[in-house]
Order: sequence, then structure tokens, then C-alpha cells
Amino acid sequence: MAKRSMRSKSRDSAYASQENVHALFPGRAGSRSWTPHDPDAQFRDRKYVKNIRAMSPAQQDFIDAMQDNSVVLALGPAGTGKTYLAIAKAVEALEAGKVSRIVLSRPAVEAGESLGFLPGDLQEKLAPYLRPLYDALTERLGTKRLKAMLADGVIEIAPVAYMRGRTLSECFVVIDEAQNCTYTQIKMLLTRLGWRSTMVLTGDPDQTDLLPGISGLAEIAEKLERVPDIPVVRLAEGDIVRHPLVASMLTVL
Repeated sequence: MAKRSMRSKSRDSAYASQENVHALFPGRAGSRSWTPHDPDAQFRDRKYVKNIRAMSPAQQDFIDAMQDNSVVLALGPAGTGKTYLAIAKAVEALEAGKVSRIVLSRPAVEAGESLGFLPGDLQEKLAPYLRPLYDALTERLGTKRLKAMLADGVIEIAPVAYMRGRTLSECFVVIDEAQNCTYTQIKMLLTRLGWRSTMVLTGDPDQTDLLPGISGLAEIAEKLERVPDIPVVRLAEGDIVRHPLVASMLTVL
């Protein structure tokens, strides 16, 4: 009886194990499934991709400019990869040992509607405004590693108002949504640049949430284009990498 019982238990466990086994990368029989090492995969998770790749000539110009210059301005419509490419290059520079810190800044300006008083401490109040930066960092580093770097101060995310009086040395600085900064604010940010640092300003002058005539990004970009060592990269609708309808809508809106 004991032997028969043992055989029955082993048979049941074998069936149970077969039912719980699933393909790691499912696909139809006979077809080649996706693997993290597949160079032809188009939709794999970007955390598996160490080096970024430009999707247009203007994006390549932006990447090259960040590689070779200390101050870079990138102007263009939504969806052209300005923020993502800048943060990806910041992470790349940090991992290569070219900088010791990443500093990301964004103006805390509401997009056309008042949110009222937000609950919580300072970090909780600022979190909705800085969420796009967290999203891009999470995609490149993963949640666990990002939390550790934020706790250690290796990565700092701060609003523009907290940048005055600082000197940012050995940093990769990204100023996102610069179209929501005034001329004086952008001038203040540019003069924070220290030794062995790179500063990238991104924004779309046509999508400012400030009152007409207050945004200083377009004027700053026009003046800095005369400086030989400060490239101003201008992206257009053809560089949009979001849904194809985004480019179509922007041409008529």
C-alpha cells in the first residue's frame, strides 16, 4: 500500500508541475520568440538597452552635441525625445564616471489649471510636477536602483526655485520644460554651471504655460546661437517618436 501511495503522489506532482510551467517568452510553435539578446527586437523593454539610439538625424545631432559640449539647448515639440535623450545621456555619463552626480530641475508650473494646495511635505507637493523626470529615470535605471541613488544624493531632482546660489561641478544637469522659465530664471540656471559639468536645457517655446511674452527660452536660444561652443538643436514634427497622430495634430493645432 505504501509503495502504491508513493507512486500516486509522484504522478500527481508531475501533472501539477506540468500545469504550472509556462514559457518565459511565449510564441507560436516553430516561430522565433523574443529574447533580451535579440538585436532585431523592436519593442523590448528599454531597461535591456544600454546605449540609446537616435530615431532621426536631428536626434543624432542632439546626442552628439551632448557628447561634445558643456551647454546644449534642445528646442522642439512634444514627443521628440528631448527629455528622454537628455536623461539617458546623464545616466550614461554617470555610469562611465564622467560625472559624480545628476541634477534634474523643472519649473513647478501648472499646465493651464489650478491644482490648489497639495497635501504632504515639500517632496510630496513637488512630486506631480517632477513625475516625468522620475518616469524617464525609472525606465533607464529601474525602481530599486533609482530609489537607492536618490537616497544617496547621487541623483537630485529639484524645482528651478531651489537652484539659485549653487555651483554645480562634476554634474550632469538637465533643465526640463525650460519654456516655463522666465528670461531671468534661465540666465540664473545657466550661470550655475561649474567645472567638469554638462548642462542641457530642453523645452518647446510654442507650449509655454506662462502668460504671453514671459517665457524666456526663445530669446535665450536666439542669443546663445551666436556663441560657437553652445549648440542649439531644433527638432521638428518629423522627429516625433510618439504615436504618428501626434505629429499630424501638431501641424494643425
